[in-house]
Amino acid sequence: MVRLRTAWAVPFLAASLAAAQTPTAPTSVFGYSDFSQQAKWDAAFMKVPNAKLAGEHLKTLTAEPHWASSPEDYKTALYVEQKFKAAGLDTAIVPYRIWLNKPVKIEITAFDAAGNKLMSGPTPEHVDPKAYGGDPFQDDPRILPAFNGASASGDVTADVVYANYGTLADFKKLEELGVSVKGKIVIVRYGNNFRGVKVYIAQQYGAAGVLIYSDPADDGYDKGDVYPRGPYRPATSVQRGSVQFLPIHSGDASTPGIASTMDLPDSKRELDRTKMNQPAIPANPLSYQDASPILEALDGPETPREWQGDLPFTYHLGGTGAVKVHMLLQQDYQFRTIWDVIGKIPGTDPGDALVVAGNHRDAWVYGAVDPNSGTAAMLESVHGLGELLKQGWKPKRTIVIASWDAEEEGLIGSTEWVEDNEAMLRHAVVYFNTDVGVSGPSFNSSAVPSLKQFVRDVTKEVPSPVGGSVYEQWKKDQAESTGRRVAARTHEADTDVRIGTLGSGSDYTPFFQHVGVPSTDIGSDGPYGVYHSAFDNYNWFIKFADPTFVYLQQQARVFGLEVLHMADADVLPYDYKLYGHEVVGYVEAAQKRATEAKMQVDFSALATAAHRFAAAGGAIHSTQAAVSSAGGQGNYTALNTALRDAETALLSDAGLPKRPWYRHTIYAPGEFTGYAAVVIPGVNEGIDAVDAPRTQEQIAALTSALNHASSILEGATK
Repeated sequence: MVRLRTAWAVPFLAASLAAAQTPTAPTSVFGYSDFSQQAKWDAAFMKVPNAKLAGEHLKTLTAEPHWASSPEDYKTALYVEQKFKAAGLDTAIVPYRIWLNKPVKIEITAFDAAGNKLMSGPTPEHVDPKAYGGDPFQDDPRILPAFNGASASGDVTADVVYANYGTLADFKKLEELGVSVKGKIVIVRYGNNFRGVKVYIAQQYGAAGVLIYSDPADDGYDKGDVYPRGPYRPATSVQRGSVQFLPIHSGDASTPGIASTMDLPDSKRELDRTKMNQPAIPANPLSYQDASPILEALDGPETPREWQGDLPFTYHLGGTGAVKVHMLLQQDYQFRTIWDVIGKIPGTDPGDALVVAGNHRDAWVYGAVDPNSGTAAMLESVHGLGELLKQGWKPKRTIVIASWDAEEEGLIGSTEWVEDNEAMLRHAVVYFNTDVGVSGPSFNSSAVPSLKQFVRDVTKEVPSPVGGSVYEQWKKDQAESTGRRVAARTHEADTDVRIGTLGSGSDYTPFFQHVGVPSTDIGSDGPYGVYHSAFDNYNWFIKFADPTFVYLQQQARVFGLEVLHMADADVLPYDYKLYGHEVVGYVEAAQKRATEAKMQVDFSALATAAHRFAAAGGAIHSTQAAVSSAGGQGNYTALNTALRDAETALLSDAGLPKRPWYRHTIYAPGEFTGYAAVVIPGVNEGIDAVDAPRTQEQIAALTSALNHASSILEGATK
């Protein structure tokens, strides 16, 4: 997951500045009948995460390329295991056996109509070693060729068509313009949707292969100085990434819905590629240096103006035979072993409630920002929890901290663990995620609506490296940066910080959208142009992201306080009042869309159910608030059970049409977006397809889920 920024929002200052302007600790927090003891634990915890130690973790974790399943990847698992155990966590390395491709040969060659060679690549990632300090990591022989995880092997020669970002709208536009991609190699640029969706759509339109390149308009020189002078993508840099059909399901492609345990027999696995969530055509990434001669030689009509990128020539649609590309991709598919690291702190409550938090560890190459800035911060959170354990603290709810493997290949480590532990996770009250922990100084978050205020409250306690609280700086940053890409607007009032909606692209997906565990995701953004490349390394990080590691320290504190507060709150601090308000807005917007599409569908029962859910959310919020102001102890087991069960009630046993693995009726990654969330997806995607029967069926499913959740909440307020 990545959020691109165009400029630094704030300067980097010494950690001592934050210490001098520590936010005032709150005297009460929603969910606690008496916050006084928790305030002491919070203060003790906040003293522990250390910027220097976080930097040392990062340096160690990024010393070598550590693609999932490699020996170097296993070394990072051992490092995390060591740190978990040192903090006092009951720790185990949990292996899974998954279907994974590794490139054997990747050759992309382009020719003009006369047979003259235009390019041959992929060109190795390389910057001038004498300019602006060069890059000390670029020549490591263990760096794999630039490739796409989940790509098919192939030996294809075909004409080339340019399809802009490869969105569904882009392919429809080509069709409208009379340009066919059938039997052709499609070249598209990164951005606007998940790369796997680009291939998913291209395959549906009959393409023979897909090339995906990074246009300088999106994260290269158009944004500012390129690496190593600046943070943006240099000419040879390539964005790797999986092209698995993530909107169909995440996890191991051979075992949808079941865990890829080490002893699972092959007879229980699906290895027919036509039945897997992987493309049947070859796909490969390119740098803009390698893509440029292909694009420049294309003829045919000029592209629509909005399809023009930033390479120094006019873009054309192609498809006329002026350029042919030969794609030779040999992928070594095998069952390979990956390693999750799972640490636990037992809770004192007799129930089975769990607080789960995690971050992935594998990387396409070095992964300094993605994901090991998150791992370094998480390790300092664990360091803080360990110090509290030494001081006598014991959480009420059991805490599970996880370091996932093979996230980059399709959220595999987290998904397999969730599928392996689905029964246990019915008692999980939350999953806290971080991934791209720090690429710069601008805090961001996405969350289920019931946890948005929880995230805001946590950030009010944590000092920002530039003074005041993280919350205050977050709010200021959003107010001053309206032109920057920020969390998607929802139905929340604009007077507070905006928190995004959970789509996909990181490890909260199986927790939230498959088994219904309420989730959050946090990060700290900046200008980050080297995503999934060899240049996302320690050298880039200390030059452009967080030279003194104070934002790693900040993220460790936020992440750790999330865990502490959810583990120890008397009443689960969910906000169904906001949740209900947002759902009402989603239903009203969908009804308007259906009307504009002149679809004959009946929203009356759904509208009633949405308002009932909102009313139930408001009522139970008042019950929770009464507990928070009571100032005493009580037994809140029944109330907490209802609060948690209401989220599970929003799942549909049947799942979404065409992709039943996704079971959440309110949020899912879009079939044709992948990263971005679609709200009330069954209904809205039925409207997109102008399919009235499907839409009405999904209206009924959503109505049933909302009424079920409402009845649970209503029962807890009687």
